Amino acid sequence: MKKMITALSLAGITALSGCTTFDPYTGEEKTTNTAKGAGIGAGAALAIAYLANKDKSSSERKKRMLRAAGIGAIVGGGAGYYMDTQEAKLRQQLRGTGVSVVRDGDNINLIMPGNITFPSNGTALKSDFYSVLDSVALVVEEFDKTMILVAGYTDSKGSDAYNQKLSQDRANSVAAYLQTKKVKAARFETVGFGEKSPIADNATEEGRAMNRRVELTLLPITQ
Repeated sequence: MKKMITALSLAGITALSGCTTFDPYTGEEKTTNTAKGAGIGAGAALAIAYLANKDKSSSERKKRMLRAAGIGAIVGGGAGYYMDTQEAKLRQQLRGTGVSVVRDGDNINLIMPGNITFPSNGTALKSDFYSVLDSVALVVEEFDKTMILVAGYTDSKGSDAYNQKLSQDRANSVAAYLQTKKVKAARFETVGFGEKSPIADNATEEGRAMNRRVELTLLPITQ
């Protein structure tokens, strides 16, 4: 897993000009260099770098995770095809939901805007978002040879401490809900980044709304 995470970390930290994104409203696939002035994959890069820095014994961690989840790793060089198939199903399930699907290398990032996931300053999921997460759960439960990194983000309003806790609690809420849908807890890592890694300008209301989000990054578990 160390080799896989290191490669993803390097890929995520480099420029994301090759990212393919899916417009959930028009149904069109598009390529983007930036999202409102910042890379749309910036959050994924931060989350993956965090995981790589935290993971000081990746080999043992991988063994524990696979054992706890009762799953196997992707054999040989099949990660690309495995993630291609998972991506296609996610795009189909999430069409028109407001959730963006972003692919970068062999990892998939799901960007969930705060306005459709949580009430203002709340950490309990909106009930009308349950069906969206149900769709996510159907796919990630089927494609179980992935680690799920759930990261919460806020805008720049409020104190650092408040934003940190809010973002962590929201990430925990999303992970907890998915676990009620048979997605195994051993596959999850959750983290709150507060106001770090904005994808838009915090000086505008539109930008702040974009920055309030939860992102799920799906990483293939390879041998």
